[in-house]
Amino acid sequence: MTTETAAATRVPPELMRERSAHLAAVAAELKTELFGIDDIIDRVIESIRAWYVLPHIIRRPVIVCLWGLTGTGKTQLTRSLAQKLGFYDRFVEVQMDGFSNGSSWRSADSISAMLAESGVAESEPGILVLDEFQRFRTVDEKGKDFAVKRYQDVWQLLSDGRLPPSLSFLQELESSLAYSQYEHEREHPDEDKPAADATQPKKLKFKLSPYQAQEFKQSLKLKEPLQEVMTWTPQQLQERMLEFRASTDSWETDYSRLLIIVSGNLDEMYEGTASRVEDCDTDADIFHAMTKKLSVIDVKKALGERFKPEQIARLGNNHVIYPSLSQATYERLIRSTCGKYADEMLASAGLDFVLHESVYEGIYANAVFPAQGTRPLFSSIHAILSAPLVNAALWAIERGMPEGTTLHVRLDAATQSLRVSCGVDGEGPGIAYPVPLDLNQLKQRASPDFRALLAVHEAGHGLVYGRLFGHAPQEVKINVASFEGGYNSYVRMKAESRQSCLDRICVGLAGRAAEALVFGDDACTTGSESDFKNATALAARFVRHFGFGNRLSRTDVADETEENLNTDVEPTNAEIEALLAEAYARAQEILKADSALLLRIVDELLADGQVSKEKMADLLGVTIAKEEQMLAPYAEQLQVFGLQHELMRRVGNAPVPCEESLV
Repeated sequence: MTTETAAATRVPPELMRERSAHLAAVAAELKTELFGIDDIIDRVIESIRAWYVLPHIIRRPVIVCLWGLTGTGKTQLTRSLAQKLGFYDRFVEVQMDGFSNGSSWRSADSISAMLAESGVAESEPGILVLDEFQRFRTVDEKGKDFAVKRYQDVWQLLSDGRLPPSLSFLQELESSLAYSQYEHEREHPDEDKPAADATQPKKLKFKLSPYQAQEFKQSLKLKEPLQEVMTWTPQQLQERMLEFRASTDSWETDYSRLLIIVSGNLDEMYEGTASRVEDCDTDADIFHAMTKKLSVIDVKKALGERFKPEQIARLGNNHVIYPSLSQATYERLIRSTCGKYADEMLASAGLDFVLHESVYEGIYANAVFPAQGTRPLFSSIHAILSAPLVNAALWAIERGMPEGTTLHVRLDAATQSLRVSCGVDGEGPGIAYPVPLDLNQLKQRASPDFRALLAVHEAGHGLVYGRLFGHAPQEVKINVASFEGGYNSYVRMKAESRQSCLDRICVGLAGRAAEALVFGDDACTTGSESDFKNATALAARFVRHFGFGNRLSRTDVADETEENLNTDVEPTNAEIEALLAEAYARAQEILKADSALLLRIVDELLADGQVSKEKMADLLGVTIAKEEQMLAPYAEQLQVFGLQHELMRRVGNAPVPCEESLV
């Protein structure tokens, strides 16, 4: 770059400070609109700082990839960001499933054509959003190439933002024009003769169709109006094509200063969390903790199931991962959204609706599906609040209540109704409206026998887990709407040892062992079917895959001739059965020794429908599990082994030379 060029592109410090300050203001504003993703907003803002403050230094597109579960705010973030940065007129959003809103019939298959029709100027900053990117797979479930017709230019855009001209179209147009001119001359041989009345103006004749003229104009980057291009003769068009081909400066279409935001849901990355669409019972914080552990490695692995390696490389390494929303975020969203409904009623009807805590609690209990984000939440809030508040406003107006009257709103879960009343603290006249609280009804198991069965079963799992792992379960619940039953949830081990596998098998069978202890063997139910299925699967892997049993070889059923496996599966069945029997007996012994504590946990479950991890830790006398603790003390054991080795060396019994130092 010459001194003159550098001076021409230098940005004044005042402008740099102004743009940087504007970015900070945008970040702060976004955090007031999008809850629970402050860290994500900060990272996105830093990722685009150079692109926004000093766009002339950008030589290839800036790519930011946003991955997360549905309803976590990815699309809203990109649209709000474009608007607040003043780029909404230079903003193109492409739905990568091939059905983008705003694309015309002629740009339906090409992203570059959509850019050409937009306000994004060549060689200038613009924003391109590639949404639902996971649907644009190029590899099928078996790793074979998957035929994709649309948006093939996306990979070149992601690579360097420079697109070659559509030479095939120019060649087709050139041939078409030559043939049309040939046919025209044969049909009108006297057209070139002078007209009898030269004073009569010639009528405007279009030589090209609008489609041809538009393609020609875009391919050659022409500034002339479309209708003028339509009137050009084949000779004029030929001259323009030759001129374009001879110009190396205008040969490529330059979108190198784009900000490209790739957005999608990589369900494979979330290890089954994304598929639990019906789960309204698991604590949102547990989902949040599970998804917060994901890294760029998980992203690359999930992308590898949908795209080719060279395509994944073009996406870069700036992968921003959205965790699922935490309980605090959901609660904040509920209060904010409900507050907007109350504000709208005050502005429209002049009545001040004050919402009681029971409203927020009831909405959370009936609207939060952690794997589905905000969409079900907003839908439920509308169903619970909108119609009752409007009806309550009409009721108050008909009773002659003046503007500014305060109306207190409470939610009664028992009667599934929203009660609106006036007076101090809502003690005055009121009216109730039915509201849909379907989950509340599902969570309350009416039968005392069924609740007793669930409580004993889940208490057995929770107690044995606490005794074997030294930590409290994350959740123990029997008031469940997602399915008929209860459940425990645990923090996963960072690495499974032989002992932790044995312990997990024992915990899995503890529910049935608790039923047998309290109700007797003949009264045990079929509710343990999934427990036995999971315990058997783990015991089989223990013996056949992990090498923890009597054989070291990988034992499995071969599907391909090249597989190197021990296919002698049948002899391992007896070992698996013995392993399960031993684990079941072990669970029975633990529960018998702690039967009084088992009953205390059962009582808690019958009273509240759940036992928190804090309460379980208190009852069991153990700690609450922390991620970094969920591993055997290998560092401590290595140190002990090292000390033993050093001691043996000093007394002359070490199996290694004495000059070898202790690691």
